[in-house]
Amino acid sequence: MATSRDDFVIAIRSAFIKKGNKQRFSLIGLIFFSIVLLITSKINLPINNYLKITLNEIVYRASFIISVPEKKFQDLSNRIKDHYNIYNDYLLVKEKIKILQSKKYETQFLKEENKRLKKTINEYIYNSEELVAKVLIDKNSPFLKSIIVNKGSKDNIKLGMAVLDRTYLVGKIVEVNYSTSRVLLVSDLNSKIPVGIEPGNIQSILSGTGKQNGKIEYLETDIVIQDKSVVYTSGSGGLFKPGIPIGIYYKESEENYEIVNFFSKLSQLTFVKLVSFEEENN
Repeated sequence: MATSRDDFVIAIRSAFIKKGNKQRFSLIGLIFFSIVLLITSKINLPINNYLKITLNEIVYRASFIISVPEKKFQDLSNRIKDHYNIYNDYLLVKEKIKILQSKKYETQFLKEENKRLKKTINEYIYNSEELVAKVLIDKNSPFLKSIIVNKGSKDNIKLGMAVLDRTYLVGKIVEVNYSTSRVLLVSDLNSKIPVGIEPGNIQSILSGTGKQNGKIEYLETDIVIQDKSVVYTSGSGGLFKPGIPIGIYYKESEENYEIVNFFSKLSQLTFVKLVSFEEENN
């Protein structure tokens, strides 16, 4: 009798191990009848033994049947978690691939730009003659932004010569006298210079604004210029050689239009270089 009772208790315990509230509630009825059976077990009736055996079998089978969905659900939950982790790993790898592709395209772009610039340099060889000139005050200028330099026709100065501050373009000769010349600065409203913008080798016109900066004009509407791009002479028109730096392009400004800040402080010029470029085709 004790062995049968122990088996029954084990069966009941196994039915409750790791079960949820709903599952446990479903066994209350069986437990109730089990308790009744235990109380009446002292009465030695054949039907009691039969009921005990039957109830034990029912409890065991019920425990097994209830445990199967729980195990299946747990397995399904684990699989979902595994798939979720795999998907997250896939997204991370995909993002890394995008970054690597972006760097690859950037490297290719820089290589192509390097080849193109080398080709441009090799296509043209310029012999340059330059003179250093002192900047004088321009009191009677018809222009808003201009300077006078102490070099003129006696020094072989010619119209259209480039005027540089170190290596930066600041203007061109627009008037030549015997001992002096007038320079139209790149900031003057009358200044129009064909320029290239890098990256992208975007061709445009740099116009003066009458202030200490310039602006990009005659640009197609669908062209987008990167902020802080470098603006330099394009060489179009043959006035200046290509590649002379002028300034930095800024997309947003207080003037409410896109501007070019010049590399040189035009109001602080004291000495400039007057340069004549003669192009020789290979």
